Amino acid sequence: MRMPGKWKASRILLSLVFFFFAGLTYVPGQTSSPTPPPAKNVQSPASPETAAPSPVGAPSPEASKYVGAETCKTCHEEIYNAWAKTPHWKTTLDTKAGPSHQGCEGCHGPGAEHVAGGGDTNKIFNPAKHSAKEVDAMCLTCHAGAHPTFDRSPHAKAKVGCISCHSVHQSKEEENLLKAPQPTLCFQCHSDTKPAFNMPFHHKVNEGLITCSDCHDVHGTFRANNLKSTADQNAICTKCHTETRGPFVYEHVAVKAEGCLGCHTPHGSQNARLLNMPAINPLCNQCHSGVAANTVHGMNAGSSETITCTNCHTYIHGSNMNAAFLR
Repeated sequence: MRMPGKWKASRILLSLVFFFFAGLTYVPGQTSSPTPPPAKNVQSPASPETAAPSPVGAPSPEASKYVGAETCKTCHEEIYNAWAKTPHWKTTLDTKAGPSHQGCEGCHGPGAEHVAGGGDTNKIFNPAKHSAKEVDAMCLTCHAGAHPTFDRSPHAKAKVGCISCHSVHQSKEEENLLKAPQPTLCFQCHSDTKPAFNMPFHHKVNEGLITCSDCHDVHGTFRANNLKSTADQNAICTKCHTETRGPFVYEHVAVKAEGCLGCHTPHGSQNARLLNMPAINPLCNQCHSGVAANTVHGMNAGSSETITCTNCHTYIHGSNMNAAFLR
């Protein structure tokens, strides 16, 4: 059955309207299907900047530069076996820290190029070929928290670096990896201090009762001579000399102001009790000269001609009973 011409024309018009709103161009005699909508969750090919990460478990390019301590052992077995007995052995095997902080490469840097070069020493960090400052920077990548002021210390400024005192691979002093025990190690540089410990009265350093590091922090402090810093600076002395510690109701001003070194020399002395002067009276007169003349305390040149000050003023470090420190 044939359609009337009017109806056929209406149908063609409706088709044109439909394709117009569908975004298609109608071509007589050509069948055209609608373009399908883009599929959801389909990503375009990744650019190099947005490339997918490596599969889980695959080594990163950075990790591939490290060969592991066992590889180092194949050539450096003697050093490796000695190093395995040191505290560094345990700390550098922490698998959570990553390869840059593990094993030999934790200090010497990545070793892949060194191995590939047949042991080329120019392709590994060799402390013997670097300055003290560069070696210290390598050590401080781990030890900066324990020694935050080392860079400003007299040792660092004098280019006395970490490996000047410490043997990283092996040491008889295993706790601190020192090249020699104290005070022998310290006397290698501080030879001017060594004779003081041979004085008649001296701190028992040579005898092994105390060490240099009991009073000095060799890695740097904010005090002169690398003295350890404490809230009360006299605490360096009073941790051993507890009878002078206090606190006291009546304090000796000299003790609070100048401290122990105002009257005592720390290393050694020809004077008893490590005093700065051979007699107590002249020592006291450095501050108390006003009591020397025309008083019960002195005659002529001063109280040095009378009995010793401490015969009466017994508690010179401080007293809880008398402001004049009388006994």
